[in-house]
Amino acid sequence: MADTKREIERKYEGPAAGGGAGLPDLTAVPGVGSVVGRGVDELDATYYDTADQLLAASSITLRRRTGGADAGWHLKLPVAEGVRDEIHAPLADSVPAALSSLVRSRVRDAALVPVVRLRSSRDVRHLLDADGALLAEVSVDRVRAERLSGGKGTAQWTEIEVELADDGDPAFLDKVEKKLRKAGLHRSASPSKLARALTETGAGVRRPSGGRPAARPPVTAGDHVLAYVREQRDALVELDPAVRRDQPDAVHQMRVATRRLRNTLRSFDNVLDRKVTDPVRSELKWLAGELAGDRDQEVITKRLTSALDDLPGSLRSGPVRNRLRTWSRARHSGSRQRLTEALDGRRHLYLLGALDALVSDPPLHKAAAGKPKKVLAEAIRKDLDNLGKLVDRAVSLPPGRDRDIALHEARKKAKRTRYAAEAAVPALGKPAEATAKAMKSLTKLLGDHQDSVMAREALRDLAEKAQAAGESSFTYGVLYAREERRAAADEDALRGAWRKAGRKAAF
Repeated sequence: MADTKREIERKYEGPAAGGGAGLPDLTAVPGVGSVVGRGVDELDATYYDTADQLLAASSITLRRRTGGADAGWHLKLPVAEGVRDEIHAPLADSVPAALSSLVRSRVRDAALVPVVRLRSSRDVRHLLDADGALLAEVSVDRVRAERLSGGKGTAQWTEIEVELADDGDPAFLDKVEKKLRKAGLHRSASPSKLARALTETGAGVRRPSGGRPAARPPVTAGDHVLAYVREQRDALVELDPAVRRDQPDAVHQMRVATRRLRNTLRSFDNVLDRKVTDPVRSELKWLAGELAGDRDQEVITKRLTSALDDLPGSLRSGPVRNRLRTWSRARHSGSRQRLTEALDGRRHLYLLGALDALVSDPPLHKAAAGKPKKVLAEAIRKDLDNLGKLVDRAVSLPPGRDRDIALHEARKKAKRTRYAAEAAVPALGKPAEATAKAMKSLTKLLGDHQDSVMAREALRDLAEKAQAAGESSFTYGVLYAREERRAAADEDALRGAWRKAGRKAAF
């Protein structure tokens, strides 16, 4: 098992970092009641990365450390400046699978090998408030670094690290920093010990082969499309650990990135050759399907729970809430397992590799070299025309399954148009922004209708299970009828919503 801790810390260097005696009197920091020495720990850490430092290039560290109170394997994922999630696993001879899976989207098939060994003497002090509660831990680290691969250099330095206590107020670190600065200390130029060790024992953090060069400002239509594709590719890679850890909204965000990629490749087929992009789109559709189970389950459960909360007590019959909770948990567990297996599979690695190839060697049409305002606007107008035809067809059908399917197709086209407009915003400005906003509003209405369709399917399933268990199905019928009325209202509002969106769309 792996445990996660949110780590908020700052590193300092300067004359006062030469030893514990050089630290200022931290009892003078506002809020500090006492400073308690915790002794010196001898730490021995071996850091792992790929041969071309794929993890370090993304500010991710993976280490095996002995000594101290938290010996074991540690994976640190960046969250924000000075904030990382530290995921801990017990000591083992090789990288634990629970950690290696979290960096799979970064390293792909590359081996994780020892790159640097850091041995540190850590002199620890606890900053306590007047009641003896921990505010922060301050350590003076004397570090000896040895390069294990990619060089043979060594280095030594001393730094001060201030780590906020769990659930502490980050503003407290500002108070400590003010005192340290007065003592001649300043923030470390390196974000981590590993980054400094790589710099001082070799050539520093290397850009991986096939890595991302500094992007030049987009000029052509192709530049703008590829910049958007690259942004979404990066989102898929970066969201992978969060999805595996079941972080809030991670599945939804990955699914959105997948859709944006897939729709962008289709909308801008005047820029990118479909003979190359269609197979990639097919794989993106597969991934979106794998993500859909978990996300759809979240949406349905939230919708039904809210509907049940709004229902008067006189209309609630039987253990409806408990059955909904049990039903949701069972489906969530199954979908989580399927999704993890998909992310661990070869097919997902192939997709990431195909996206890398697409941005590094794009299959550009002649129009890709054209002016963005002409080429991108043409693609968006085409999407808008097709969307109008789908809306007209949907509202002409009688209520029922065929109309539900047609409305869902219109929703997907509205999303495609929205994403195409978003991709064009840097080139086209306000007209693209207005179109994206209009399509977002239309998509919301169509999305509510589709959620109602899915909710009714879930209610039928729940009612059948309740009846089989000898429970009343009355409440499920009440909720079903309410969903029918809500869907009908959405359908009635569609023509007006489409006219309004069409007026706001600037193409």
